[in-house]
Amino acid sequence: MHARDTIHIEKPVRIPLIVGNWKMNKTPSEAAAFIRDLLERLTPSPKTDVVLTPPFTSLESASKALGPSSWINLGAQNLHWEQQGAFTGEVSASMLRELNCRYVIVGHSERRMLFGERDETIQKKVRAALVQGLAPILCVGESLAEREAGKATSAVTAQLDVNLAGLAQQELASVIIAYEPVWAIGTGRAATTEQAVAVHQSIRSFVEAGWNSTTAAAIRILYGGSVTPQNAESLLASEAIDGALVGGACLNPDSFATIVRIAQTRRA
Repeated sequence: MHARDTIHIEKPVRIPLIVGNWKMNKTPSEAAAFIRDLLERLTPSPKTDVVLTPPFTSLESASKALGPSSWINLGAQNLHWEQQGAFTGEVSASMLRELNCRYVIVGHSERRMLFGERDETIQKKVRAALVQGLAPILCVGESLAEREAGKATSAVTAQLDVNLAGLAQQELASVIIAYEPVWAIGTGRAATTEQAVAVHQSIRSFVEAGWNSTTAAAIRILYGGSVTPQNAESLLASEAIDGALVGGACLNPDSFATIVRIAQTRRA
């Protein structure tokens, strides 16, 4: 084969995704004020996707503040696996869609630890989101004990094995995976870039083995766990890390905007 006949296969472009998880913070009026402030600090860029996930009570206010054609997307922090019924205090995927949500966080470590969510329950929530056209942001991660015992990868893949069970390739294409080491959530102690990259690579290998290399190359894998403007640049510099699930730092419009701008320039 002549040099000019060489076939170049381009790698899929995974657009970085920055997700702000507000957790149980911000009333409807506070949500609207935050969004107005944030929009003044940021310039839209096709190089980065941005998602805000307010509490349920602030979703409508946030949706109105963003407007119908906003480049910032809206997501929710949780959902029930049924579409309706006698489930007091729960919210369905169809309810979220009507509030203009496009994403939903599923299986966050706080849901697993504080509310006893099991992997089988999380798998049903992933499916419920997909049925209604929501992109699930599936959170997985190891405890400190598992990390210290050298079981970080096996703990994460064991969760994925159940959480993603039975999904077809087309369904998995709509899933985002967020690796959040439990020991780093809200502690100020983030994983090193090397630790995060190692687990991200293991997750991608898991997807390749369970589905195929095309799916593995395309799926977005985020890092979550004490992401700040100070460590975001190092974390997002790696091609293995496709964005961030931001907790505490997303509650301040200046710090969240800084993280978004870092992502926007990452692959410039």
